[in-house]
Amino acid sequence: MTKFFRQANAKKLVGCSVISLLVSFSTGGQDLEPRTYANTPVGLNFLIAGYGHTEGGVATDPALPIENFQVEMHSGVLAYARAIDVYGKSAKFDLVLPYASLEGSATVVGRERDREISGFSDPRAHFSLNFFGAPALSLKEFANYEQDTIVGMTIEVTAPGGQYDDSKLVNLGTNRWSIKPELGVSKRLGPITLELASGVRFYTDNDDFFGGKYRSQDPVYSVQGHLIYSLGYGIWAAADATFYTGGQTRVDGLKNNDSLENSRAGATLALPVNRSNSIKLYYSTSISGRRGSDFDMTGIAWQYRFADDF
Repeated sequence: MTKFFRQANAKKLVGCSVISLLVSFSTGGQDLEPRTYANTPVGLNFLIAGYGHTEGGVATDPALPIENFQVEMHSGVLAYARAIDVYGKSAKFDLVLPYASLEGSATVVGRERDREISGFSDPRAHFSLNFFGAPALSLKEFANYEQDTIVGMTIEVTAPGGQYDDSKLVNLGTNRWSIKPELGVSKRLGPITLELASGVRFYTDNDDFFGGKYRSQDPVYSVQGHLIYSLGYGIWAAADATFYTGGQTRVDGLKNNDSLENSRAGATLALPVNRSNSIKLYYSTSISGRRGSDFDMTGIAWQYRFADDF
């Protein structure tokens, strides 16, 4: 999902973004995305390119004969986003196209196996609306805006467009749709901004699971919080944390013992390059979990910003 921000100095506006680079077996509630609920001038457009590296242990479906799955993945993403006016409220939408190259090893039916795969992951679309504390403003009007409390919502839709082969145990795509509504609040206290959001991700069924089976999954419930500190000149840093639970799966109607109860923590640093360009560095790691969270993520995102009237 991409995010865009207003900096504390009203004379110097720099838009930044965070893009989740997780592939199918590591999605769910694990996103750490600071400054989701921030105002952005109407008419701004964003082009984003990102790279992420993931390494560690990830969970697979218990119905599969896979144990000790270790993975190293290099991910790339391209995205476009735009800030819009929705009945006088600030809103944003974005489209995200991820690509990944994965190398993994696991024990399959008692034998060590390796797997290498490259391809597109499932594409995503994201819409956010701030319905309190963030009116729709032009770039000129935005120069006088000061954030206090913002309340908003987001909705993310993931489509089954990624690489998928039902004869393979591991894929980059999921062969299903998912939708995640979320509510969030952001409160500015001088140079510090506190943000809290809670959401739930729903999944459609995969009717072409490995071996011709039918797979369903319960919703995943998540909460994430961020403490963001403005360092001035458009630079900011954030401490991030998330907790997520649920997501039990069923294969041909039989329940798996794979419910999630995981937590992760991370950090984000945003750096402006000039008026139109910025970069962001991020890192996250597992804190605790039942399944599928014992991996580390690092990444960088570059963003180019332009306005309709520039």
